[in-house]
Amino acid sequence: MAFTPCDAPAGWPGHATTRYWQGRTHPGYANMVGPFGGITAAQALNAVMLHPERLGEPLALTVNYAGPLADGPFIAAATPLRTNRSTQHWSVALLQTDASGALAVTTTATAVTAARRETWSVSDTPAPTVPRPHEVLAEARGGVPMEWRQRYEMRAIVGDFPREWDDSHGHSSLTQLWMRDAPPRPLDFCALASLCDLFFPRLFLRRARRVPVGTVSMTVYFHAGSTELAATGAGYLLGQAQAQEFRNGFFDQTGQVWNEAGTMLATTHQVVYYKE
Repeated sequence: MAFTPCDAPAGWPGHATTRYWQGRTHPGYANMVGPFGGITAAQALNAVMLHPERLGEPLALTVNYAGPLADGPFIAAATPLRTNRSTQHWSVALLQTDASGALAVTTTATAVTAARRETWSVSDTPAPTVPRPHEVLAEARGGVPMEWRQRYEMRAIVGDFPREWDDSHGHSSLTQLWMRDAPPRPLDFCALASLCDLFFPRLFLRRARRVPVGTVSMTVYFHAGSTELAATGAGYLLGQAQAQEFRNGFFDQTGQVWNEAGTMLATTHQVVYYKE
């Protein structure tokens, strides 16, 4: 996810505090259409992380997928909109030149970074009791025909990717799995944002039917700071996700992510389009 600083693209109404980076899609994260949405979220957050005026660490990230990134270069533009004593509010856009040569917005995002302080803390959603990572069979990464799946290790406890597409109804949309980057690497905020999108569409599990789907908007709330991420290291994360409603071409999904020690690192929510 290497970025290099670049000039503002012609015709883009940036602010004096906007900073621009040149990025490029990678074939290793290819999805059905465009890149895996999690890596796009990570790239949007990376633009904030690299900004010289950033205050604190990520607290919230919302990514709106206006359209797929085409294979090739893109520009990430990050702007601090307001800085308070403890929080800083950001706007991010990913830009590409389309086939006609016009500059187009493919992705928009907002983010909040914050200076965390020691306070009373408690978890009202403890990690579920599940088998340990090495007690769960690892998914054969070649078994799902999407290139980006090869970049992650996944060990499903319940709610694995369907093996039969028989249009059967009545299944639970719950998934629990151990997950991490492949090959393993120390966890950072961008990687955590990407991992929060690792759950396959809940519609596939609930209905066992292949239909076109695409994430419209995803939000990640970061409950952990850099200290907890450093303690997690290259270990597994326990992810849990479940849908709440399927209706009129859209469904939602809510999820939680803990480390092996049971510390909640992030919660995530998204709304997904599906086509009949």
